[in-house]
Amino acid sequence: MGFRELSDEQWAFIQPLLPLKAWTGRPRADDRKTLNGILYVLTTGCRWTDMPAKYGSITWRVLR
Repeated sequence: MGFRELSDEQWAFIQPLLPLKAWTGRPRADDRKTLNGILYVLTTGCRWTDMPAKYGSITWRVLR
């Protein structure tokens, strides 16, 4: 099974379930990009450090 990113329809279902972005502190990473990165690793079985750069470098650093 190959990896497919979340569709707009799937994202519209998930987005309201996530916490609101804080107005203070460090800006949060893009939620959709981060979730796609997590799903990529879980689907493909690759290591966090080997995931494509398009999902951002923050995903594996935060989750390690």
